[in-house]
Amino acid sequence: MKKIILFLCLFFTVLTLHARAIQEDYRKADEKARISYAFGMVIGSNFNLGQMGIEFDYAAFAEGLRVILEDEETQFTETEAMELIEVALQTAMENRSAKNRQMEVEFLIENSKRSGVVTTNSGLQYEILKTGTGDKPNENSVVRVIYSGTFIDGSMFDSSAEKDGSFIPLEMVIPGWAEGLLLMNLGSQYRLYIPSELAYGNEGIQGIIPPYSTLIFTVELMEIINED
Repeated sequence: MKKIILFLCLFFTVLTLHARAIQEDYRKADEKARISYAFGMVIGSNFNLGQMGIEFDYAAFAEGLRVILEDEETQFTETEAMELIEVALQTAMENRSAKNRQMEVEFLIENSKRSGVVTTNSGLQYEILKTGTGDKPNENSVVRVIYSGTFIDGSMFDSSAEKDGSFIPLEMVIPGWAEGLLLMNLGSQYRLYIPSELAYGNEGIQGIIPPYSTLIFTVELMEIINED
């Protein structure tokens, strides 16, 4: 357990190093400072600190770090410390989820009002960017599509693996993708606004898709392969 506490202390050290970096040029610092800064960079690069949503009392943090590293008596037991951390992380996650949900609801309401945006019974929203004249896929089709996926803030999280598009079985995609592709004729291009309940829900995918994320896909249907 002590190793876990020590790791957590090292994990959060990057926060204090960031505060010091404003005042200190580590390229010109002594070896100990440069090594410490390097440890902070490497540890910090493995965790998404900016999205934790936990506020720190840096004086208390530094004291907690010091007593562990210097093997002094702590004011909490290891069990108490872990319980505090778990509660803080859970609360931060719940607060973040609630904020994401509110942002999603507001976005979808406003987006539904835009000219050209259609909302289906399931809640999927789409707009037609280019109208195709070919056939439509069915639920068992494999489609070749050129696509890009972004969050509502415009940041991209996914795109076609190849420049000529990716082959995707419709039976293996999220519900919003399948519904949107079934609406499309060959040669058409749609923009799909997929609510979280038709995507990855209130859990998301750790490190990739946050909870309650509306996903925006711009999709061009290039080919339909139907199994006999």
